Amino acid sequence: MKNSELFENAKKAGRQIILIREEQVTRVLSGLAELAEASVDFLLRENKRDLDRMDPSDPKYDRLKLTETRIRDIAADLRNVSAMGSPIGEVLEERKLENGLQLKKVRVALGVIGIIYEARPNVTFDVFSLCLKSGNVCILKGGSDAEYSNKAIISLIHLVLKDNHLPEDLVQLMPASREATSELLGATGYVDMIIPRGSQNLIDFVREHSKVPVIETGAGIVHTFFDESGDLMEGKSIISNAKLRRVSVCNALDCLIIHEKRLADLPVLVRDLAEHAVEIYADEGAMNVLKGNYPSDCLFPAKTEHFGTEFLSKKMSVKSVPSLSDALDHIAKYSSRHSEAIISENEDSILRFFNEVDAAVVYSNTSTAFTDGAQFGMGAEIGISTQKLHARGPMALRELTSYKWIVRGKGHIRNP
Repeated sequence: MKNSELFENAKKAGRQIILIREEQVTRVLSGLAELAEASVDFLLRENKRDLDRMDPSDPKYDRLKLTETRIRDIAADLRNVSAMGSPIGEVLEERKLENGLQLKKVRVALGVIGIIYEARPNVTFDVFSLCLKSGNVCILKGGSDAEYSNKAIISLIHLVLKDNHLPEDLVQLMPASREATSELLGATGYVDMIIPRGSQNLIDFVREHSKVPVIETGAGIVHTFFDESGDLMEGKSIISNAKLRRVSVCNALDCLIIHEKRLADLPVLVRDLAEHAVEIYADEGAMNVLKGNYPSDCLFPAKTEHFGTEFLSKKMSVKSVPSLSDALDHIAKYSSRHSEAIISENEDSILRFFNEVDAAVVYSNTSTAFTDGAQFGMGAEIGISTQKLHARGPMALRELTSYKWIVRGKGHIRNP
């Protein structure tokens, strides 16, 4: 099929999806969850074909990898989305004008959504479930790294749609080529929104070349500031979780900022990181404390490029500062506006951090690992938006909608 036909079919499916009843959507997503669990061997076999082509040291390797546990988690997310109510038709505002006109502001689907993503096969499941539940058609453009995995997942989705007598064009997978990306970015009149998920290079490319409106799900350059009043053991636990839970995800910790008055506690704060051979790039103050207290083969002096970097691996920078103001300045300079955290027992410092840090999600005394649609009770997510227009933070069902005005009258005409 030519991509022009694919776009036309998607636009037609956008009219058909409006007629699908919510109980049909529930059956599809529940059925897909069951089929995914029953197809573990098939999914892992196809995923292995992709993994065999990638260097295991590549930060994308962990994102690409499917396991039986991850597939069970994906099935659980599908069931969570299935159980949630559809936002479509929700009345956001309602009033009657003095002239008798009745106005309603009603939530509607965005339409046809194009998703451009890299080595993340779980995204294929997540996007389909959220788009179907929110009344949207999706066109997926995965990277070549996950080509076999994505094709396998789409085959399961199409099978479930067919079993439920629904059009397969509700979700389509484009070829894993650069030419396909260019065509999708230029599909005005067919695609209503593009959402890129991946590296900063991918996001920048989509923003610069797309003729279709874009919602950026930006890179996560994540900081945690250990304040002068921070609790030592609580901080150690938070820092370890934020860095080590999954190093290749966008909410993982990239830079630990520490108040100079607490530098003596730095070896304790990073003790768990040493046990997992995390490479630390420390500024002068932090380096003086860590020498002899951190594995020498994992400790390096920080250079300018180590700040403002999304490592996506067992690497982290450490910056020492004399005050909260300096921590805020550092974050303002290097943040990608994704997730930022403060560890502090001083409520005034916490409130100032909340007010001054410009990010989609801001935490106190909490691991940034919680920046996730499922963790926020949203069922799943289509990405973490780091921009301010339309949506910000984890994007799920409501974030995949717009609205329209419905006006009822009785022969009303407007006077000159």
